[in-house]
Amino acid sequence: MPNLRAQRGQFGAFDGLAGRMMERKSSTSKIGPQIPVLDHPHPIPTLVSPKEDSSHPPLTPLGHRATPALPKRYDRRAEPIVSSVSVKTFKEVEAMRVVGQMAADTLLAVGDIIKPGITTEDINQFVHDDTVRRGGWPAPLNYHGFPKSVCTSVNEVVCHGIPGKRVLETGDIINVDVTTIYKGFFGDTSATFYVGKPSPEAKHVTEVSRRSLELAIAEVREGARLGDIGAAIQAFAEGEGCSVVRAFVGHGIGRQFHEAPQVSHVGRRGQGMRLRAGMCFTIEPMINIGGHEVEVLADKWTAITADRSLSAQFEHTIVVTKTSCEILTRRNHKLANSEIFGDVFSQVATPAAISL
Repeated sequence: MPNLRAQRGQFGAFDGLAGRMMERKSSTSKIGPQIPVLDHPHPIPTLVSPKEDSSHPPLTPLGHRATPALPKRYDRRAEPIVSSVSVKTFKEVEAMRVVGQMAADTLLAVGDIIKPGITTEDINQFVHDDTVRRGGWPAPLNYHGFPKSVCTSVNEVVCHGIPGKRVLETGDIINVDVTTIYKGFFGDTSATFYVGKPSPEAKHVTEVSRRSLELAIAEVREGARLGDIGAAIQAFAEGEGCSVVRAFVGHGIGRQFHEAPQVSHVGRRGQGMRLRAGMCFTIEPMINIGGHEVEVLADKWTAITADRSLSAQFEHTIVVTKTSCEILTRRNHKLANSEIFGDVFSQVATPAAISL
């Protein structure tokens, strides 16, 4: 477990009261109905500690089997709207390290089961069971009515694919987006996997998305601008003949699933909000082999490329530090059925300090 006192310097002067200083910024989404910046309508009581409310026992420690007791109803109308960017305290960052590692470990486990013949519902059941086994809860389940515990987005599906009867076939690519809740905090990460041997197009869009995330993370440090992140992604992806989805963005994260700021994956250097040490957010570039336009299906969740071209995505949750950032969903070994080609873009250097 990292020593918080020893890490005080990298986050700068914020703790306790100082760490709760807020920077005003509107967070209402203007992009579409799929990015509401609202608290999570999940019935686990996440903002009250066990000492304050003994009627809701905490989730069991990592590794224990447990199914949290859930109230039957939850009134989403009572949720607060997140309208400012929070700087996390040291204790909050430590809590996010824990839940981030839980989400990362579940995603690693998913990689081991990806193969032709399984269904996206098989993946959903696996993620649900693995998340609960670790003592957490899958954040997507019942989020604004989302019916499953994970998003599974195959081929032309950009994001928010709903698991079901679809059978994976050799040559498919699939993004699996895992978000875990543990002790009131959220950890969010995703990766695109290869189902058997990919086509050249599938390999290209997947590896461009992977490297886009790496280059974006390398831009993050105190004093940088949000626009620097989008600019790095856009320049690289478009230079590789791909496009960057505009309709969906990264987001702040912490005690709520979606917080401010919104993190666009396109942008201009030197523009946008200035980053501060202690800010936590996701970077999750969605890269298309064709045009960037998307359509949302009748289920009001599944987003697909308008031209039905392939799409790939990778995501990490990070915290800004004084000199760079810390990846809170860092994986401790290679991702099976995803990290199989080595360094495809060896000519594009990734700083040694950034290890995914």
